[in-house]
Amino acid sequence: MTDLPRPPAQIEPFVRVLGVDDTIKFLEEFGGVEIYIARNPTARSRIVKVLGREKAEALARLAEGGEWPARIPLVKPWVAAVLKAKGLPVSDIARILRTTDVTVRKYLNPAPEADPRQPRLF
Repeated sequence: MTDLPRPPAQIEPFVRVLGVDDTIKFLEEFGGVEIYIARNPTARSRIVKVLGREKAEALARLAEGGEWPARIPLVKPWVAAVLKAKGLPVSDIARILRTTDVTVRKYLNPAPEADPRQPRLF
């Protein structure tokens, strides 16, 4: 397996606390929405059901420390890059991210920057 891409700054605290695999699981489940995590999460907590009590408590400490975003980011390009580095095919990545294979390819191979020396057409 190759080196995994560096996480964007907005999810770096999650990767530090949960690790890459559990961060991806967390983002798949909660990305794009606001969530609240109790100081002492119970077994009924959805976060506990997804990640386990120990990691839910670590997230609660993260939230108390002020490193909690208002809305959990999606960061699909990073997730796509991690899954590709782990050897998953584009079609599987698209299913996991609930997007098209075309979008995944754009995440993995962004369009090159325009040459500043090239005059604009319009």
